[in-house]
Amino acid sequence: MHPDIDAWQPWHPATFTARMPGADFPWYVAGGWAIDLFVGTQTREHEDLEVAVASSFFETMPPRFPELDFWVPLGEQKLGRMTAETLGGESHQTWAYDRAAQAWRFDVFREPHDGDIWICRRDESIRRPYEEIVSYTDEGIPYLNPEVALLFKAKAARDKDRADLATAWPRMSPEQRDWLRSAVEKVHPGHEWASLPG
Repeated sequence: MHPDIDAWQPWHPATFTARMPGADFPWYVAGGWAIDLFVGTQTREHEDLEVAVASSFFETMPPRFPELDFWVPLGEQKLGRMTAETLGGESHQTWAYDRAAQAWRFDVFREPHDGDIWICRRDESIRRPYEEIVSYTDEGIPYLNPEVALLFKAKAARDKDRADLATAWPRMSPEQRDWLRSAVEKVHPGHEWASLPG
């Protein structure tokens, strides 16, 4: 059976984190939830939960969730079951489907890296140590720092992405703002976010 592509009932980041004890490899909450974890409160509804993992460690993830099936988005609203072939395709995403609830729980981004160095999938020349781009909440939930999360959001710049920018920007350090402007200009030349004031 092919699951309903819109049947999302995402877990809270804390629920996901509770299933990751002993995971001694780079992983973190990404997307809109990363912004809310950064500011310390939920500022909007989230239709999904995006987490990222250094790609070479992805194989350790599915066994942690035996009640879930993993699918790979194939474009044009299509999904394929996780296989060596679909994992080797162009998609960096892997959706986790809860068979009992008949709902998607989270989306795993398989991210390029070189050991402890994160590599931006949009421009491989952009690289930073994981220790510089991942922070933790008081509850121990790892999240992608806002300047990097917003770099990925700049491509679509949807209403929710603009809302996340407005939420994070006042709380970001000058260094984080500078990095975001520079990275956006490199990945998306001429983008309005590359000339944000402040």
